[in-house]
Amino acid sequence: MNKLSRRATTAAALTVLALGGTVAATAPASAATTKAAAASYNGACGTGYKVIDSTPVGNSGKVFLTWNESTGKNCAVTIRNTTGAKIYMSVELNALVGHETTPVRDEGQYTSYAGPVYVEARGHCIEWYGVIGNASGGDSGHCG
Repeated sequence: MNKLSRRATTAAALTVLALGGTVAATAPASAATTKAAAASYNGACGTGYKVIDSTPVGNSGKVFLTWNESTGKNCAVTIRNTTGAKIYMSVELNALVGHETTPVRDEGQYTSYAGPVYVEARGHCIEWYGVIGNASGGDSGHCG
């Protein structure tokens, strides 16, 4: 594009703006942002475990809660949306027995997930909690 052509384009854009219009700017397709993939359960707890709940861990991933009916155990795993460089991650699972808890935790520097951790939970309520970097999330319930 020559100088005269650029000046004419700039003048036209300024005229549109001065008259209260808008000028659309375009960017190459490679500059477009894409939505990050959401974490999905990876089967880390093993066979017989079914996902019964999940809680977001900020925008970084999810902590998944699973249950195995035949063993009476819950399992939890914290999973990142995308695998990357090692980052601090943790997962914690507690069975609430009266006023006591029995926390089980896995933590460390991981690339994709923390856990799995297991608790015997038949007849008890549970709490689960996950951390990915500075993000955290958790919940409680599933008493049974």
